[in-house]
Amino acid sequence: MSNSGAFYLASNVGGKIEKTQVKSAVKKYEKYHVGGDDEERKANYTDMVNKYYDLVTSFYEYGWGESFHFAPRWKWESLRESIKRHEHFLALQLGLKKGQQVLDVGCGIGGPLREIARFSGTLITGVNNNEYQISRGEELNRMAGVGKTCNYVKADFMKMPFSDNTFDAIFAIEATCHAPDVRDCYKEIYRVLKPGQCFAAYEWCITESFDPLNQEHQRIKGEVELGNGLPDIRSMGECLEALQLAGFEVVWEKDVAVGSPLPWYFPLDKNQFSLSSFRVTAVGRFITRNMVKTLEFLHLAPEGSQRVQAFLEKAADALVEGGRMGIFTPMYFFLARKPLL
Repeated sequence: MSNSGAFYLASNVGGKIEKTQVKSAVKKYEKYHVGGDDEERKANYTDMVNKYYDLVTSFYEYGWGESFHFAPRWKWESLRESIKRHEHFLALQLGLKKGQQVLDVGCGIGGPLREIARFSGTLITGVNNNEYQISRGEELNRMAGVGKTCNYVKADFMKMPFSDNTFDAIFAIEATCHAPDVRDCYKEIYRVLKPGQCFAAYEWCITESFDPLNQEHQRIKGEVELGNGLPDIRSMGECLEALQLAGFEVVWEKDVAVGSPLPWYFPLDKNQFSLSSFRVTAVGRFITRNMVKTLEFLHLAPEGSQRVQAFLEKAADALVEGGRMGIFTPMYFFLARKPLL
């Protein structure tokens, strides 16, 4: 988005929420985290995550593009190039072949879905429980000319409307971290995957360096959860155990953030400057902050837009802190197979 980006951001803050209700929706969302607890967030995860993505999707697309995820990055590689390579890597690990039926669990507005469909020649269905993101994804599919190979189903990925053994491959990119119970989430994915086929994902996780008794670690974790619509960030060990309990055979797993020439949080670091990801740099964030303030003052953006911008900025800083300290990763990767019956 160029000059039209500001207009898109202003007119779409809040997604499907009535513009007059955006401020109250922000307050309700924040209550799940400030004063709430893990169990309350898990019990209300559908409402919490829906409100979160209604509020932030236009900010995400404005600042980051169509693929809402991080990626390991080589020197001299742009953010966009690294994101595409990250998606291609996942497709290659799954061994995707032309004509296969593939499921994207928690597909956002479909950036990875479109890229992987074009790269692999597969037919991809995206599952998403957020009506605004689906409508935006369908519009982007039409613009990209992939309407015949990419489609969406509005559904909760904890209870998907598909028959057993439907898909040839399944992937999730930084999405199942929203699940209230990771084992039940993986069990549902296991159910709709064909025997002998694979599920691959990038998960948001705390690392072995995270100390639950360290107040600074807990503060960072809490700010990441608030700013990213998460009920509770799990450990890599918890995800691995949940896969095995769901019935999967784990082919391999690794935190692929480790060893990246440029850190995954580099684009969010206020001490860095990059033309390829200008809108999330310190200067870009300053411009966006004041633009949102002006648009809200002129009633071109709904009341509450600045508040969304504020908690997203706070979350970005917490992500950088967590990345620098090595207590958090957004790309714990695993490839798991459903055994042949």
